[in-house]
Amino acid sequence: MTSKSVLTHAIDHDPATQQIRLSRLLDHHYLCESLTVNEVRTLLEYLTYLEFDKGKILSEIGSVGDALYFVVQGQIALAFVEQDQENEIAYAGSGEMLGEMSFFDKLPRSVRLVVKEPSTQVLKLSRTMYKRLKSEHPFIAINIVEHAIVSLDRLFRAVSTNYSHFSHYLYRTGK
Repeated sequence: MTSKSVLTHAIDHDPATQQIRLSRLLDHHYLCESLTVNEVRTLLEYLTYLEFDKGKILSEIGSVGDALYFVVQGQIALAFVEQDQENEIAYAGSGEMLGEMSFFDKLPRSVRLVVKEPSTQVLKLSRTMYKRLKSEHPFIAINIVEHAIVSLDRLFRAVSTNYSHFSHYLYRTGK
C-alpha cells in the first residue's frame, strides 16, 4: 500500500498534474458537484491518498469505521463471510463513497471492504480530519453528509434490486 498526502501527490510540484488530478476528482465524484474548485482544493487538504493492490481488505467486519473512503479509480466490494466463504453484495467504483454507515453511527461494520482491482486509488477522510473540517469548513462537511445519504440510497437500491431478482428466481413469482 502506498500512502501520501493528497496535496503532495496531487500537485507533484507541477500545476498541470494538479489540474489533471483535480479535474479527475471533479469529474467522478458527486460530492464535488456542489463545491467550487477552491472548496475542492480545501477538501483535498483534509484527505489522504491511498493506493491498494487487488485483494487488500480496507476494513473488516466488526471493526468500527474511523474513516470515509472516496474511490478515485478501481473497484471495491462490500462482502460478508458465511461458512468461510466471502459473498459480495455490492460494489463501489470511481466517484463513490464507502464506509459511511459505521463512520457516522460508530457501530461495528456489517461488511468487509475488499479491493477488487489492481492499483485501486482512494481518498481517505479520517474521523479526526472530518471533525476539523466540520468546524473549519461546515459547508464542505454538509456536502459530505449529503453525499453519504446519496451513497447509502444507492447501496440500499442495489441490495434491494438484487434481493428482488433473487426472490423472483427462488420463488418463480410473476412469470
